[in-house]
Amino acid sequence: MSLTDPLGDMLTRIRNGQAANRPAVQSPASKLRVNVLEVLRREGYIRGYTRDDSPMGGLSIELKYHNGEPVIREIKRISKPGRRVYSAVKDLPQVYNGLGIAILSTPRGVMSDTEAREAHVGGEVLCMVF
Repeated sequence: MSLTDPLGDMLTRIRNGQAANRPAVQSPASKLRVNVLEVLRREGYIRGYTRDDSPMGGLSIELKYHNGEPVIREIKRISKPGRRVYSAVKDLPQVYNGLGIAILSTPRGVMSDTEAREAHVGGEVLCMVF
């Protein structure tokens, strides 16, 4: 099965898994997905992830809960295959006045909006997490 938006598929799996209070969800692996998951882990939105060593490769994403409530309240794709959204460093979005994060794909790699401001780089706004 061919996906037109693999990152959107992974974000939907995370959203659905947390709505069902699942401890972990499975997703196919790719470099972009692993980089986005690394940012989510660094920022404390997921417990972690593991990559399977099978030939097809897969990701097991451990979801994080606090007092029975999901840590991720909202996760939304911004830049889609039909409409790419780019942002200069001075125009980087602030999610809920800094309470959430925006994940960007920059020339220096995938990073959060605060890391991009510190590195003084802009890029494609992949998604926002709150």
